[in-house]
Amino acid sequence: MKIVLIRSFLVFALSALLVPNSKVMGEDNSNFFQLIKELSNWERWGEDDELGTLNLITPEVRIAAAKEVTEGLSVSLSRNADKRLSIYNSSPYSHNMIAYGDKPAVNGKANWSADQFIINYHGYAHTHIDALCHLFQDGRMYNSFSKNQVTKNGANKLSIIGLKNGIFTRGVLLDIPSMKNLKWLERGYAVTPKDLDKFEEWANIRIKKGDAVFLRTGRWAQEKEKGPWNVSESSAGFHYTCMEWLSKRDISLIGSDAALEVAPTGIKDYPHPVHLLALHSLGMNIFDNCDLSELSKTCNKLKRFGFLLTASPLPVEGATGSPINPIANF
Repeated sequence: MKIVLIRSFLVFALSALLVPNSKVMGEDNSNFFQLIKELSNWERWGEDDELGTLNLITPEVRIAAAKEVTEGLSVSLSRNADKRLSIYNSSPYSHNMIAYGDKPAVNGKANWSADQFIINYHGYAHTHIDALCHLFQDGRMYNSFSKNQVTKNGANKLSIIGLKNGIFTRGVLLDIPSMKNLKWLERGYAVTPKDLDKFEEWANIRIKKGDAVFLRTGRWAQEKEKGPWNVSESSAGFHYTCMEWLSKRDISLIGSDAALEVAPTGIKDYPHPVHLLALHSLGMNIFDNCDLSELSKTCNKLKRFGFLLTASPLPVEGATGSPINPIANF
C-alpha cells in the first residue's frame, strides 16, 4: 500500500512540474478585471491623445537609443511574406505579377516588371503592428474613444497614421528560451513577472522608460522541427500579470514571435487579455508574429540584449495596423 501511495505521489509531483505554469498558477479573473482599470493611461497625456505609450519615446529616449549602435550591424525582426495556406494562415499573401519577362506592361514595349500585393495581415501568420483602434472593450477604445469612430471607411481615431513618423527607440529582447537553455518554450508556457526578474539578472539589463520589449518563445524553431500547429489554441506567451510589471517600467511598445499572450489564457471569454491591457488600457501598440531567431543569435553572440529599434508602418489613413519590418541595429 505504501509503495502505491509513494508512486502516486511521485506521478502527481512530476506531472505538476511538466504542466505549463499557467495551469499550475491557476487564474484569478477578478485580478485581471481590476488591472483593466488600474493600468489605464486614459487622459494621462490629455483627453484627445491618440499616441498612448508612444509619448514615452521622448527626444532624450531617442538620443540614448541611438547610442546603442556600436557594431554597425542590422537584423530584421520580420518573417518573409507567407504565401502558404496553413493551419494558422488562412489568408496568405497574394503576390500577383502584372508585368514580367514574357508579358510586357504596355504595348509590348515596356522594359520593366510590376506586381501587386493583397494581404489580410492581422492574425497569427504575418509580422504586423496593431493600431490602437484594433480592439474594443465595452464599446470603447483607448482613451475612451467610441468604437463608432471605426467605420466601413476606416478609423477616424487611433489609426496607424499616428505612427507615420516611425519608431526609433531602444529595443530589448526577452530571450527566455536562451536563459533557460532551451530551444523553445513549450506550448502553454506562461511567462510570468518572476521570469522577467530573472531575465534582467541573467542578461545584465534593466528594462526602462520608452523601451520596446520583444518576447521570444522560440515558435519558429519549434515549427521547423515539429511542424505547424494552431497557435491560437496553444502557444507560449506572456501571462497577463506581466503587463503590470511592464507598465511600471513605462515601456512604449511590446511584441513577440507569436500573438503575445499565452494560450489558452485560462480567462473565460477573454482569449486575448494581454492585447486588451495593452491596446485598450495602456494605449500600447503591439508587434505580432515577429521572427526573433536571428536577433537571438546576434544578442547571444554579442552578449547584449539591447539595441536600437527602427520601424515604419505603412502610412494608410484609417488603417487598423500595418505589415511591418522592424529592424534591430547594433
